[in-house]
Amino acid sequence: MTEPETKITPYRNGPYLIRGPVTIADQDGNEIELKRPVVALCRCGHSRIRPFCDGTHKAIGFRAESGLPEELATVEAAE
Repeated sequence: MTEPETKITPYRNGPYLIRGPVTIADQDGNEIELKRPVVALCRCGHSRIRPFCDGTHKAIGFRAESGLPEELATVEAAE
């Protein structure tokens, strides 16, 4: 049986959503217990429960596209 694929999706102006099997550890290597099948990781840096998202990105007006900027996408495609 094949292990399910892990998929990371950066949401426009929001968190990274991780679907699938994943292990997250703190900087000391201690595993962080995950209680949900889909994990939202903070992208704005202002969450009070980092590394997880708490929705603060909405309150602070965080802006980021969901994919590569056009100029980087063009470079990636050429390689």
